[in-house]
Amino acid sequence: MKVGYLNKISPLGLTLFTNKYSVTDDFLNADLLLVRSANMHEHPINDNLLAIARAGAGVNNIPLDKMAEKGIVVFNTPGANANGVKELVIAGMLMAARDLIGGIDWVRNNKNDQDILKTIEKAKAAFGGTEIMGKTILVVGLGAIGGKVANACSDLGMKVIGFDPYISEEAKSLLNDGIEINNNLSESYPIADYISLHLPLLDSTKHMINAQAFQQMKKGTVLLNFSRDLLVKDEDLKDALDQQIVKKYVTDFPDHFVANLDNIIAFPHLGASTEESEDNCAIMACKQLMAYVEKGEIINSVNYPNIKLENITTKSRLIILAQNDPSLAREIEKIMMDLEEFIKGKVSKVKGNYGYFAYDIDIVINPDTIEKLNALTGVTKVRVI
Repeated sequence: MKVGYLNKISPLGLTLFTNKYSVTDDFLNADLLLVRSANMHEHPINDNLLAIARAGAGVNNIPLDKMAEKGIVVFNTPGANANGVKELVIAGMLMAARDLIGGIDWVRNNKNDQDILKTIEKAKAAFGGTEIMGKTILVVGLGAIGGKVANACSDLGMKVIGFDPYISEEAKSLLNDGIEINNNLSESYPIADYISLHLPLLDSTKHMINAQAFQQMKKGTVLLNFSRDLLVKDEDLKDALDQQIVKKYVTDFPDHFVANLDNIIAFPHLGASTEESEDNCAIMACKQLMAYVEKGEIINSVNYPNIKLENITTKSRLIILAQNDPSLAREIEKIMMDLEEFIKGKVSKVKGNYGYFAYDIDIVINPDTIEKLNALTGVTKVRVI
């Protein structure tokens, strides 16, 4: 099984692959692919490609529908880089509260002053700021990263309001006591000193921070965006900065327009750029690929249903990926009825437009069965383990 990579992947992940796998830079002929930020929208798809693992959370660089149509499972690694992003959010918030950049630049520009310690006492007033303790932060999205940001801000003595209409009970249970959840942004915008965005880029979230949202915010708000640039509408952001509704915009995704605005603190997509995050993402991604190859198990897929499977105890495990269509499911079942006496276990699950079927069968599967399944319109891939 050939494992290709489109970006540098931590050796701590790659060394997990057993001798059943060979890691290669020939990514065009690989059975499995590892990727970080490489753009795959124009990437050629070879017939033997089974799965792609994104060593990170965002998957905007991968054409998910196109891969699903080919029966290629796409994984991501949610939470693996959460601590690294959380720490950068806190750093960005502190930099916005205190003019640390201005102060550092002043020292650098005056490094030849022999009496710099005396000069500092006169100059430092220009770089004053505020403390974050006691301030209110609105954390929009309470997933793996947003939840950690909310807890960290709570630990720092801030009042934390969370927004997440889809928060799971598990995620809610991990939040510190005292964190308020209010799913009405119109009530939270006017009282937030800081707003931190932690949600995916979807049609429903694109440009959600726009003129209408800015007009509800209090003057002097600090907006932090460590999710995706298109959550914020650039032109409306500029107006909000000009009107001093937004005091500082802190972002890890500066496009050309934003990079040229005043009162911006911009990082070059450094959120997950820590040794620990890169190691964690690589380890999770490689484990997910191996679990899929060896058991058919799907963990953290973004285009096919997640499904937990035990180790194989029968002679074969048949995996079928297909469109989510009840009539197609019935056609699959008709074909599998010929093997009914040998089927020791089966499980199926759907997610959006696609479904997943797994059969544990106590015989070696006849190639004719595979051919019949592949001939069904809507079946995207058939595999025997």
